[in-house]
Amino acid sequence: MNSEGGGSRRIRWLLGFGFFVQGFRGFPWLGANFFLTDELRVNPSVLQLLQNSANLPMVAKPIYGVVSDAVYFFGQHRVPYIAFGALLQAVSWLAIAFLARSNVSILALSLYLLLSNLGASVVEVANDAIVAEAGKQKKPSSSSSGELASFVWMASSLGGILGNLLGGIAIKTFSSQSTFLVFGLLALLQFFVTINIREKSLNLPENPSPAGVKNHVSDLSRVLRKPEISYSIAWMALSTALVPVLTGTMFFYQTKILEIDASLVGVSKVVGQVAMLLWGVAYNRWLKSTSPRKLIAAIQGTMAVFVVSDLLFVRGVYRDMGVPDSVYVLFFSGILESLFYFKNLPFTVLMTRLCPRGCEGSLMAFVMSAIALAFIVSGYLGIVLASFVQVTVDDYSGFAGGLAVEAICVVIPLVLTSWIYDEEEAEEKSKKKE
Repeated sequence: MNSEGGGSRRIRWLLGFGFFVQGFRGFPWLGANFFLTDELRVNPSVLQLLQNSANLPMVAKPIYGVVSDAVYFFGQHRVPYIAFGALLQAVSWLAIAFLARSNVSILALSLYLLLSNLGASVVEVANDAIVAEAGKQKKPSSSSSGELASFVWMASSLGGILGNLLGGIAIKTFSSQSTFLVFGLLALLQFFVTINIREKSLNLPENPSPAGVKNHVSDLSRVLRKPEISYSIAWMALSTALVPVLTGTMFFYQTKILEIDASLVGVSKVVGQVAMLLWGVAYNRWLKSTSPRKLIAAIQGTMAVFVVSDLLFVRGVYRDMGVPDSVYVLFFSGILESLFYFKNLPFTVLMTRLCPRGCEGSLMAFVMSAIALAFIVSGYLGIVLASFVQVTVDDYSGFAGGLAVEAICVVIPLVLTSWIYDEEEAEEKSKKKE
């Protein structure tokens, strides 16, 4: 019993710190956005293109998942990957920090951002697999199976809060380059902390005979053919990919047209992260037993309301009502960005319950990869939409029309929510058949 308790504490320490660092990635990325716009003078479309293209390593997560499930280093197949990913991030951001002092090119910066996200992807795959494996030690249908998922969600949100809050302050007080150096050192600390943890001390469920890569690919293929899993993933990806987000355009509109201060932009993202933290707390305390389908559908509908609110903001409706632009940006913009990720918590819990033992890393990696690809497609469609409504650096007259299209696209997936697996509905159908 003591051994199990010690393993649980070590898991929470490893994952808590790991997810905190991953949430803190908003710190250097906020600096990167300002560095690209202020130092390299990129336009809104190029900014959004770089933001989304940097996420391409996330799409290969199934590969990292299969490898981490099948390939062991010194009898370990989770902790070494976390350490490797942390080291990649440290090297990438430290390199950017020193290169940024000279005349760095957009190409060089993009390559280092890709390498950083490769490291982040590997870390996330290993972390998600540990969450899924630890969740198997609980009764799958019990509400307690979502406790660890909500814990790491809150740790990531806390990292996001501090990252964005300190990011805005650091950019204003020092420079955007300072954020690269600080995060590089933090990732290096994560590397040293992780290599001192032995995987056996975590008391994770052991696979009696670890299969090779080929067998894991075969297992993943079999799992993905299960309707309850494949349809749920398809809806999750479709509900994101269909929405042409205009994040780069909105960032430019707020900072260049409205001249919102960098520190305020950072604080607005903090508000979004606080909302994510509160969502994790609320889910853990009151919503774990609620149907994931109902929660996800409710979140999708809320997203549509917030996009319409953005449309009214750009139209100047709130300004005419006496609400300053800075107040809206502070309290609403960050929340909308975070809402796009709210669905991930109940969906991750659902996948953890449905995931067969031994395939945790592969399936969770595939899920996160599908979501990452959907976000990339969403970003690229946003670039196309911005071009279609003729938004430029100097002309934002078509921006409101673009937001109207985005709002309509957010609503469309609500028609297909029956694709999301619902345990209660499945049990009722099973009883009727009997």
